[in-house]
Amino acid sequence: METSRIKYLGNLRTEATHLQSGSKFFTDAPIDNHGQGAFFSPTDLAATALGTCMLTIIGIAANTHSFSIEHSEAVITKIMSQSPRKICEIVVELHFQGSYTEKQKLIIENSAKTCPIALSLHPELKQSVSFFYEQL
Repeated sequence: METSRIKYLGNLRTEATHLQSGSKFFTDAPIDNHGQGAFFSPTDLAATALGTCMLTIIGIAANTHSFSIEHSEAVITKIMSQSPRKICEIVVELHFQGSYTEKQKLIIENSAKTCPIALSLHPELKQSVSFFYEQL
């Protein structure tokens, strides 16, 4: 089954449609690569996908083990190399609010590091992941 359809709109922009839901988003080339930076770039999406995947898989694990990660967030920094131009590192800062046991922290950290995107990225791509637990 097809996942998405992507239309090239010109001026280095695309429109992607998720076929199951009909939701859409746009991409634009980054300013440092001939674009206007008006939307996520394709490499921004790749880096962001890692953070969204981690939070989703952690959420599934939290539900399975009866605890909440509500109000958690991921802060993503994408680092590019110039030759060849590619993502060389994705820095992920995962912030969790509340009180977590050592067992819950282990579940969170193992879930993040084994999410499908983390496991699918090339081993040469550095994934720098940090966990911050903030008491409310």
